[in-house]
Amino acid sequence: MARKKTITKEQILNAAYEVVATEGFSKFTARNIATKMKCSTQPIYLEFKNMDDLKEELFEKIHSYLATDVFPVKHTGNTIIDLALNYIHFAKNENKLYRALYLEEYGGGKRMQSFSYDYFSNAVKGDNEYSELSEVEIASLHMGTWIVATGVAALMTSGIICPTDEQIIRLMEESIETILEREDPIEISNWM
Repeated sequence: MARKKTITKEQILNAAYEVVATEGFSKFTARNIATKMKCSTQPIYLEFKNMDDLKEELFEKIHSYLATDVFPVKHTGNTIIDLALNYIHFAKNENKLYRALYLEEYGGGKRMQSFSYDYFSNAVKGDNEYSELSEVEIASLHMGTWIVATGVAALMTSGIICPTDEQIIRLMEESIETILEREDPIEISNWM
């Protein structure tokens, strides 16, 4: 009689998420995930072809979490400002996961940039205030506001600055205004 599986794919994904959220992608190993679940590595390799397969599904889980629970929260009604606030709040509230996804050498890197840009672009195109912007303007607006938001997030998570949401809102309003006033939007495609 075959043994019944006691560890599910979802449990493995949850443990992998915990490892990354608390220790970063540098600790994303089968052994560390198994240790988190108090089991051997065998269940991981029964459910996933390899660690890349697990990492792929983990990113899908993280992207879903960001797209449904983190980024869509409304604060001001301005899509771009709300996205910036949500990104900064995520960095502050889930510092390790934020660093693992956006800043770590082993993390999401270009994958997270691409996800964030696609989310930003779709949200902006769906907002009447910004619906007439060209792709170049959207890309310029994304890169400019993302750089500002990342700077604020990095300085806040390092304990160097502690701006209020109102101060962040003003900074983002000024950034958006400055970027949109440019007659020739900054071409960003070669930055990524």
